[in-house]
Amino acid sequence: MQTDAHIEEVDVVKTKSKRVLIVSDFHCGHEVGLTPPEWNPSYAADHMSKYRSYMWKKFDEEVERLKPIDILVANGDLVDGRGDRQGSLELIILDRQKQAEMAAQIISGIGAKSVFITRGTDYHVGPEESWENLVADKLNAERIGDVINLDVNGLTMNFRHHIGGSQTPIGRTTPLAREAVWNVLWSVRQGFPLADVIVRSHVHYHSFVGGPGWLALTTPGLQGYGTRYGERRLSGLIDWGIVVFDVVDKNDFTWEAITFPFPFPETSKV
Repeated sequence: MQTDAHIEEVDVVKTKSKRVLIVSDFHCGHEVGLTPPEWNPSYAADHMSKYRSYMWKKFDEEVERLKPIDILVANGDLVDGRGDRQGSLELIILDRQKQAEMAAQIISGIGAKSVFITRGTDYHVGPEESWENLVADKLNAERIGDVINLDVNGLTMNFRHHIGGSQTPIGRTTPLAREAVWNVLWSVRQGFPLADVIVRSHVHYHSFVGGPGWLALTTPGLQGYGTRYGERRLSGLIDWGIVVFDVVDKNDFTWEAITFPFPFPETSKV
């Protein structure tokens, strides 16, 4: 259920294209979460340190290529939390305040003129205390919310972290189409902003669906391959990367999902 009818009007010049970078699912503190070099512990037998270094290098190079960035939306699950399901065994940083500091450092380094943050899942960011609020405070973010609507040069973009997932390829666009239908109904029945673009995260894969006048998509995540939960329970393909929009106006915009390959574990020789 949408709970926020307010649209943030980003200060833009109508004739100038604005670049919007969307990132999500850092899972800072996890052993395959997005990790800057100074936060990356290296142990003698820790092969994951090289994996984290690879992921950071790819992310950092792409962000530098995309600069300057006008608007950054961090779409939830920026920290991994306590890791209760795995007894914290997959965490390289257990202190959630430190996890929030790492996430804030990553976002600050992107150097966007305006920063907006949506809250992620209670399991990761806290059911009562929201560690993403701490991230927003450290950054002096424009806004943090469960739902955020942005007006970028006349293009209305609706952001929320959560969406249902699917382990079948043909089922992945269904939750997105459902979100679009509900958005129309909320607009007609309750006067909520009618979105031109709907953005969701959480599922760690990229998918999209749309038609004349509307687009709905899920963002790839920035947590790498190799969580115990994913390896044991999920078969579906995941994507690792970011999404960027260049917006001139409501009818003139381009977008791209930029994804990177995973360095998968080597096959055992017998």
